[in-house]
Amino acid sequence: MRRPVVLRRQAVLAAAAAAAVVIAAGVVLPTPQASAAVGNATGYATQNGGTTGGAGGQTVRASTGTAIHAALCGRTSSSTPITIEVTGTINHGNTSKVSGSSCNTAAGVIELKQISNVTIIGVGSGAVFDQLGIHIRDSSNIIIQNVTVRNVKKSGSPTSNGGDAIGMESTVRNVWVDHVTLEASGGESEGYDGLFDMKDNTQYVTLSYSILRNSGRGGLVGSSESDLSNGFITYHHNLYENIDSRTPLLRGGVAHIYNNHYVSLHESGINSRAGARAKVENNYFRDSKDVLGTFYTNERGYWQVAGNVFDNVTWSSAGSENYPAGPNPTSNTTVSIPYPYSLDGANCVPDIVRQTVGANTGLRVSNGSCSPQTPPPTTPPPTTPPPTTPPPTTPPPTTPPPGGGTNLSLGAGADGSSKASGTSYGNVRDGNLSTYWSPAGSTGTISIKWGSATQVSRVVIREPSGTQGSIGSWQLINNDNGAVLASGSGAGSITFSAAAMSKINFKINSSSGTPRVGEFETYAS
Repeated sequence: MRRPVVLRRQAVLAAAAAAAVVIAAGVVLPTPQASAAVGNATGYATQNGGTTGGAGGQTVRASTGTAIHAALCGRTSSSTPITIEVTGTINHGNTSKVSGSSCNTAAGVIELKQISNVTIIGVGSGAVFDQLGIHIRDSSNIIIQNVTVRNVKKSGSPTSNGGDAIGMESTVRNVWVDHVTLEASGGESEGYDGLFDMKDNTQYVTLSYSILRNSGRGGLVGSSESDLSNGFITYHHNLYENIDSRTPLLRGGVAHIYNNHYVSLHESGINSRAGARAKVENNYFRDSKDVLGTFYTNERGYWQVAGNVFDNVTWSSAGSENYPAGPNPTSNTTVSIPYPYSLDGANCVPDIVRQTVGANTGLRVSNGSCSPQTPPPTTPPPTTPPPTTPPPTTPPPTTPPPGGGTNLSLGAGADGSSKASGTSYGNVRDGNLSTYWSPAGSTGTISIKWGSATQVSRVVIREPSGTQGSIGSWQLINNDNGAVLASGSGAGSITFSAAAMSKINFKINSSSGTPRVGEFETYAS
């Protein structure tokens, strides 16, 4: 195939930053300056009059959340165009409410409320919104570009923006979010919610060249089956990685989803329901489950599919409130797209996405010219595919578990009570003993979870190579009913009376130091 061509957007932020004379955070920079986002909006954000953000207005530098609010409040009116260049880390400690006639802000969240014509763009060494979400409400013509938003919580401490990294609601129009990194460190049980949510009459939005990862929920369009006022959303050239579900969840409306790379979707992916219509083309799905369909409801949605690659994707059986599009996805609607766009071949997508997505990657984009020599397969692999991850790259313990069978943890979800810095819940079901989970202290719980009741009668706990012996006493618990399935000490193979459950907990009650679990394997027999 031809190698993908990647371009840089024309404006050079570093040069603009070098030319700026910054007197204090929040002051207006001298002109000429970059007065708009880098590049032009794409997808549905180009419709309904287009999305230009703060083009044509003043450019302000801000290094705190308070300075961002002050810039909004210092405008002549709530619609006066402005570009806010953001540097450094924005957090609860430096984000206060600012009052003014051209703004409506709040502490502990970047509040874009009842305003229009605003660009927020990260410059310099990067802009990070740490545990602090961006809330767009009753607003229009907004651009957010080249920023990272991480670990926003809806419960626990601190909380921000209802737990959404970026959330839009209540009559929002024309938003372009581009080259951002949105990430969490777990699912709802750890206090996180969606990474990119839209509800209550939000329309004409594009998410492009962005990363969404390590979360229970990627994002939704519509808060309930009755919230059908949202739509005209484009998702293109994004990476969804290590997500349980909602990539996205669509309730009503129309979405265009193309040239995205989906890796390790544990429960479901694109969930079109309540009459939603999605055009899904030239995406690459890998090591995932139920990547397209209607899930968790009987209110069906629709899709038009073409050119997608399904690489090691598993499909569940259809049943009540579960209508996967596979194993042979076919179109059940048609969707007309009103704007021009260029499609990369699906086989090119992993490489293109790897080079372009996320904040602080040079704002690179594809020129849409990469085409495989042969068309991508239109039929996914057999219904009984190989495991969703490769076998461990390091040797297993010297005493392997008896028998064989399929490790049910591969492709499942994972969570826990806490995790030490640098470790992840998902590491216990990635088939790799060089990665692991540790609790924040000497005790804790790690769990494997499935989307439906699963029969389990044997568990294997493997410690990373070179760290054996740290796990002390433990209990294996059926999370569905609280029953203790087994108890003991140390790692190894654990057998018990077969039971059906949607989640199983390995609870470490004592340890010598900080315990480490490299793999939490589960088997039916």
